[in-house]
Amino acid sequence: MAKKKAPINEEEEEDEDLSSDPIYELNDLPGVGEITLKKLKTSGIMSIRLLAMYPLSSLMEDAGIGEKTAKKLIKAAQDIEQMGFKSADKIWEKRRVMRRISTGGQNLDDLLGGGLEPGAVTELFGEFRTGKTQLAHQLCVNVQRSHEDGGLEGGALYIDTEGTFRPERIIQMASAKDMDYQNTLQNIVVGRAYNSDHQILLVKEASKIIEEKNIKLVIVDSLIGHFRAEYVGRGTLAVRQQTLNTHIHDLLRISEMYDEMAVLVTNQVSSKPDVFYGNPITATGGNIVAHGATIRIFLRKGKGEQRVAKIIDAPNLPEEDAIFSITEDGITD
Repeated sequence: MAKKKAPINEEEEEDEDLSSDPIYELNDLPGVGEITLKKLKTSGIMSIRLLAMYPLSSLMEDAGIGEKTAKKLIKAAQDIEQMGFKSADKIWEKRRVMRRISTGGQNLDDLLGGGLEPGAVTELFGEFRTGKTQLAHQLCVNVQRSHEDGGLEGGALYIDTEGTFRPERIIQMASAKDMDYQNTLQNIVVGRAYNSDHQILLVKEASKIIEEKNIKLVIVDSLIGHFRAEYVGRGTLAVRQQTLNTHIHDLLRISEMYDEMAVLVTNQVSSKPDVFYGNPITATGGNIVAHGATIRIFLRKGKGEQRVAKIIDAPNLPEEDAIFSITEDGITD
């Protein structure tokens, strides 16, 4: 297996860091010739890291590769990526210096532990006009800002399933932060999904442009709209949930596959008619979406332009509320 980068000198060994590790490409893997390489890239598998995370059955189906070859490729990729156990202090060291995307509101940033977290799928759910799409637009702008200003210095990929993406709103938000709105728009790649199959395909093809466009934020707005419209009746529920589960795990892989990659999905709500006490509003998608999202945030209307965000579920955040406002300039306290 050929190495793309020569090992460091012996006297420099003590200063070795991640940047001095050998860099491998897909064609370095044993058994990957031109035909197999083409199949992998046509399927959207552009890196060894993605291949290492790919399910065996999906690799066989998507790339048209036999089981024996698929197992061999995944095992070789996992060995290179060292996808075994790690000590908790190594994980903490990485999280300790992790940069986040500012939402534009200090209250909301504090609620989220500093902003939108990379390496996770964050779900926003709430009734209409609670600020889901507004927050998505604001994050498309903020992700492009410098690290010092709460950004990740990268672009955004926006999958629009309901036809609600508005470049005019991006221009307003970018201008409010003294950003060149022309450049801001150029750094946002938008895909309009017309049905659930198209939505799934756009997510699978996202890896083809993420590295090329330096994408640091992937948004699906909204996650379940097409699924609710196309899978009607209890007889289709099992198929819908299975398909939705695969779709969410594709998004989870994207969040883990690239450094400083955040994934945001918006979700619709439904009302439980049998609830007489407490809040009858619940997120759609059932347990599949609930378990798939890393962080879940419920949005509701406040007074006037105010909105209230509440952490419903997060591995390291308490269930707290935060108030933010939606103005012409974007998200503020």
